[in-house]
Amino acid sequence: MKRIPSLDGLRAISISLVVVGHWWELRYHSDVAGAFASLGVRIFFVISGYLITTLLLKEYGKTSTIKLREFYVRRAYRILPAAIVFMLPVFVIFWHELRWYHMAAAALYLANFDFTHPWFLGHLWSLSVEEQFYFLWPGVLKKWHRHRVAILVGVVAFAPLYRVACHWLQLHGRADETFPAVADVLAIGCLLAIFAGRLPKINGWWALAMIAPVVLVPVYVGELRFHITPLLLFGLWPVMHLSIAGLLLHVVRRPYWILNVRAVVWLGQISYSLYLWQQLFAYGDHHRPWYFPLLAVGLASASYYLVEQPMLRVRERRAAERKVEGALAAAA
Repeated sequence: MKRIPSLDGLRAISISLVVVGHWWELRYHSDVAGAFASLGVRIFFVISGYLITTLLLKEYGKTSTIKLREFYVRRAYRILPAAIVFMLPVFVIFWHELRWYHMAAAALYLANFDFTHPWFLGHLWSLSVEEQFYFLWPGVLKKWHRHRVAILVGVVAFAPLYRVACHWLQLHGRADETFPAVADVLAIGCLLAIFAGRLPKINGWWALAMIAPVVLVPVYVGELRFHITPLLLFGLWPVMHLSIAGLLLHVVRRPYWILNVRAVVWLGQISYSLYLWQQLFAYGDHHRPWYFPLLAVGLASASYYLVEQPMLRVRERRAAERKVEGALAAAA
């Protein structure tokens, strides 16, 4: 698939919010900074829902089906190598602080259900959410393609109710990272992919208006110190997520140069590896110096060029070989 313009630029913004937000939150004890780090993760979720659904719908439109095995193989090449390169040394370095179930939850992408995970594995909750989304959504879309909109709307409606139920069961805080609690953010990205072709053009003034909730809602969350309120659950967060989706569609249709300049695109391209490694340099000892995020960028660059890119080349080479084999078999 041809690269979608501006997506890497949005990833660059997202990972910058995460890295700087985490570092600032720890160093200056700022809940507002932590809320902006959370915003970065939510932007990633909307992008994932949009991109994955766009790819799946293109495949379904061409073949009237979705080849789940090929999808999972592509995702495995993309996700697993860099994650393994991160996890193995971390497991060795922090061996005495780990239990077997912490390592199992991280390796099986169930960290968002491990409520006692140590700080250096804490960020894996969002990657677990992503993997659970990859595991569930393609099969659901393939089997219930005609009902895809109803299913996604149901997910958007269910997520805040699930959080209310967790509150009454005194699971709030711990349950906020579970898949049902944030599935609505991914679902909004999926809905955007479905309706993108039918939505009207978003002009610059509307885009500017959408920036307001994206900026102001995290400030509100930080001032509340992450306490969940009905206004936040049923009003402000949905408006913020819809605004993120609207801005995503706007910059894809009208690519701004700043989101597509080489340095910004590069930061977006290494964002996955950077997200993996930033936790070690953003958290822990609050006296860590200002240049620690730069060390995370260095490790992420090494991961991107030495692990991610070679594995993606292997993936593309094997895909090309399978196409040739299929063509020869058809000719025979």
